[in-house]
Amino acid sequence: MSPQIPFPLREKKAEEQQRFQQNLNVALVCPDCRVKPPHIVEEFASGDLVCGDCGLVLGDRIIDTRSEWRTFANDEGDDPSRVGAAANPLLDGDQLDTIISRKDGGTGIAKTLNKVQGKQLLHKGDRNIAAIYKEITAMCDSISLSKLVSDTAKQLYKRVEDEKLLRGKSSDAIIAACICIACRQERVARTFREICALTRVPKKEIGRCCNALKAKLQTSTSVMNSEDLMSRFCSNLQLPNYIHKSCVDLVRRAKELGTLAGKSPISVAAACIYLVSYLFKNPRSTKDIANVAGVSEATIKAAYKSLYTEKEKLIDINVMKDNPNCENISFDDLVLP
Repeated sequence: MSPQIPFPLREKKAEEQQRFQQNLNVALVCPDCRVKPPHIVEEFASGDLVCGDCGLVLGDRIIDTRSEWRTFANDEGDDPSRVGAAANPLLDGDQLDTIISRKDGGTGIAKTLNKVQGKQLLHKGDRNIAAIYKEITAMCDSISLSKLVSDTAKQLYKRVEDEKLLRGKSSDAIIAACICIACRQERVARTFREICALTRVPKKEIGRCCNALKAKLQTSTSVMNSEDLMSRFCSNLQLPNYIHKSCVDLVRRAKELGTLAGKSPISVAAACIYLVSYLFKNPRSTKDIANVAGVSEATIKAAYKSLYTEKEKLIDINVMKDNPNCENISFDDLVLP
């Protein structure tokens, strides 16, 4: 048992804690009257805070935060606020147009007038770019990209349109290039094949637009690594976490030795997953890995052959057996190329 603190020391310690305890209660007091509790009156008409005893003005231009009867919502619903929707920095103009309310007691006339007014106020260029922003958002959501990547792609597209950087290129190719560069800038690994399947733009056209856009914008993008792809590939193949970590270690070791020099990051990741999955007795076929990675089975087998010939240099069996999930692993479990 710990020794008990004497009562005088405990009382002294409690007084010290109360002395240094911060007071979080902030009270506004009139400097002339100094009456506690203060009698402060808020005049909403003038926006002033006035002392109710002596009439001294304690604050001016006070914002009235109470609700209003009118609503400025863009869509249907109760929005008793004093302002409209937030301004979109990706659209041109001050966006301070007056909007007809949709509420009229259920007749539907106000809703029709709101649509007609929206078509008249929104310029043709704004309508087109708003539709493209909506398309970029839908594409990014379909392949599970974050809002940060989507917003970056929209900003790139707006800059391309404002500065006319890619004259003669189709809007689909520009969208694909913007999404690809946004993924590289935010370090979200997506291959050209995935962007090609998403936007239905040829791979060569996406590459040309990306190279031209990076040269004109003078932006630096990170190079896609096999380690960045490994997490998503292993997740889609439903492989456990310890196999994913071993795959990443194998990729790094192969880079140090130059075993797969000249191979694409996708081929390297696919071959490492194929080898490690068989080594840990949780195999995945080349067909399953090819469907996930987007490469051919022959490409995976060719890269795997290079890994198999140098497996003793790349993998230390004795170190891996310290892991409880890897006690019975052996090179005999690997498939011959």
